[in-house]
Amino acid sequence: MDPYGLRRVVSPPGVLPQRADRLDPDLPLGDDELRIDVEALNVDSASFKQISDAVGHDPVRIGEEVARIVRERGKMQNPVTGSGGMLIGRVREVGPRHPAADDIAVGDRIATLVSLTLTPLRIDELLAVHPATERIDVRGTAVLFATGLWARLPGDLPDALALAALDVCGAPALVARHARHGARVLVIGAGKSGALVCAQAKETLAGSGEVVAADVSETALAGLRAIGVVDRTLPLDATRGVEALQRVESAGGLFDLVVNCANVPNTELSTLLLVRDGGTVIFFSMATSFTAAALGAEGVGKDATLLIGNGYVPGHADLALGLLRRNPKLRAHFEAKFVR
Repeated sequence: MDPYGLRRVVSPPGVLPQRADRLDPDLPLGDDELRIDVEALNVDSASFKQISDAVGHDPVRIGEEVARIVRERGKMQNPVTGSGGMLIGRVREVGPRHPAADDIAVGDRIATLVSLTLTPLRIDELLAVHPATERIDVRGTAVLFATGLWARLPGDLPDALALAALDVCGAPALVARHARHGARVLVIGAGKSGALVCAQAKETLAGSGEVVAADVSETALAGLRAIGVVDRTLPLDATRGVEALQRVESAGGLFDLVVNCANVPNTELSTLLLVRDGGTVIFFSMATSFTAAALGAEGVGKDATLLIGNGYVPGHADLALGLLRRNPKLRAHFEAKFVR
């Protein structure tokens, strides 16, 4: 048994797959592994933006760069951001000692809920790149270890819609856990995770407190206002901490819970400045420097609980898909913005 996939680490020896420089996706399937015929990669937002910026926003070159990384590393782990994403595909083979051997069958269509940074992956063919949704259609294979989380794709939602929600399903689940009745909640970033976080916060607060979204894009904020998942919005640039603080202080004051869903770096200080002493910050952005967050809190004397946005919360997949099922406007927003 090899529940963490150690035998697939090529270099350096002795590390877990996520820390490895290279994995081997082509070894024979282990007794406790799954092999997947990959159909699409959903590259995480911070990584996709970095690659897109680096290659001049050309879809062909974006695909080629992702394929190069996978070819060199045996997994999708952006060497700049350190992040990856997730995938969907069809189960090709199930090891007899895999924990889900009695629950999953060859041919089942699933989404992986663990990062591509630790998933052995081979791309055989690039089929299409969708910059608007940060998705890349491919033909390839991947391996899931015994400890790798997955979700069966739902029959009542289109694949692309389910993929968009499952990609960030840890974010609303964490908010469901940490939001408190009557709290004032600020969500930085109005993209996929931001929309789900706002929707979950509204449900959790149940008419109490306040849910506020902040983003540099007025268009993105208008989208959230239109679907009713926020009480109000704040246009601000979270990379400019002092200006962000002045904006918030003139618009109601600091927040009990701040959730960072931004896909750009250098937003740590704003996030810290905008939470009250004794409050809570969830950094769900893969563009976060946790050194900057920790030292920044120390530097500004902020006594707040800082949480890393763990992508795994029990029940997170069902929770995110449930938000789309219960909220037709949220679903329509996702279909319009994040499904192509």
